[in-house]
Amino acid sequence: MARPAKELTPERSARHLFGAKIRSLREEQGMSLEALASKLSISRSHLARVETAEYMPPPELPAQLDRLFGTGDTFCELYPLCTKEAHPDQFKRRMELEAQAVIIREYTPQIVPGLLQTEAYAKAQFRTHDPKASARKIDDLWTLRLSRQALLMREPQPEYSVILDEAVLRRGYGGPAVMREQLKKLLDLSLTPTSFVQVLPFSHGGHALEGGSLALWTLDKGQLIAYEEGISTGTLLEEKPEVLSLIRAYALLSASALSPSESADFIQSAMEALPDEHHP
Repeated sequence: MARPAKELTPERSARHLFGAKIRSLREEQGMSLEALASKLSISRSHLARVETAEYMPPPELPAQLDRLFGTGDTFCELYPLCTKEAHPDQFKRRMELEAQAVIIREYTPQIVPGLLQTEAYAKAQFRTHDPKASARKIDDLWTLRLSRQALLMREPQPEYSVILDEAVLRRGYGGPAVMREQLKKLLDLSLTPTSFVQVLPFSHGGHALEGGSLALWTLDKGQLIAYEEGISTGTLLEEKPEVLSLIRAYALLSASALSPSESADFIQSAMEALPDEHHP
């Protein structure tokens, strides 16, 4: 017995509307997913996920749909909105993609990346972000963060590189003891074969990635995806030209940052500069 089709929510976003229009037109013409997929030279499973907004429509799909359904430029006009909007399920989707990555590159300007945070640092950050949060909520948030960190321990381990702005090392969360523990973890990670930690000192000045954090993922089949994050929103970018532009900006920043060995020395000096809580 076939499972009932997943209910669509076209009001949620352009991507959801794109998928809902495909299903509506397909069903109007009495066409199954298999039949439509064969006409579009796309797999049934991929098309099903485009309909439910789980996957970004491939760039060639809008024109194919407009030709097939005789819809003028409807899908072609809707597609750019799909690529630019902040995905309504961005964090869930981020988690899924991050877990599939074989290469992870990150830049962060203010806060230690979630994949590298210690428990005390993470909880101090959560409390700063939401001072009214209950202890239970803080614990739940840490559990979720810990589940993300597990991907760096799996076999085979993904290749991981990160560029930390100097502000990450200087901006304290939780007090000197918490920061000392966090910087020690960064120092230890900078010396592992699968991790590549660089520091961008204040002396470098401005650069193209200022304004928010960036994650770049290479999936096991070579797909390139970027995730830009601001204070309260995140945007997934899956269009190749946009992602390649960010990869180039990241490469330039990496070339401008301190080397891994210089960065390790810099992190060590930041640790030593922290006040001793027992001997102020």
